[in-house]
Amino acid sequence: MTSSRWRPIYVGIGSNLEQPAVQVSRAMQALAQLAEVVGWMFSRCYTSPPMGPQDQPAFVNAVAGGLTQATAETLLNALQRIEQAAGRTRDGQRWGPRILDLDLLALGQTRQQDAMITVPHPGIGERRFVLAPWSEIAPEFEIPGLGTVARCLISAPGQADVIETAAA
Repeated sequence: MTSSRWRPIYVGIGSNLEQPAVQVSRAMQALAQLAEVVGWMFSRCYTSPPMGPQDQPAFVNAVAGGLTQATAETLLNALQRIEQAAGRTRDGQRWGPRILDLDLLALGQTRQQDAMITVPHPGIGERRFVLAPWSEIAPEFEIPGLGTVARCLISAPGQADVIETAAA
């Protein structure tokens, strides 16, 4: 299903297993092939400690942005297909290690919360590992209910060890 108006879409990309930088690069290539989105832009890659259990490898993160007429549900399904193709399995463990994690961060000014999806993605206003790469491609994007990406990055707590890393 589509809408007649174009809206910006932003996707968080993360991996901490099986050559994470390579996984992020492959995800970017897969995103670029999605028929539902045009005009992709990609941030550089960043390395950050895991958000959940600390007994796992560091994450490589990036953010992608483009334009779409698709619904949040259509986009979520497309992102989950890319994750599955990369070998992602969902075992119910929250914040555990993963081959690939694609999060729909924002879809224009859409606010949606139901059993399937929450947009904007919960907690993004406090996650430097999302905000730092996002600020490269869309610092003035207004995250619904939170303010601009740049403003959120300035006020996000801690995580000073989110650092730019070499691309794959």
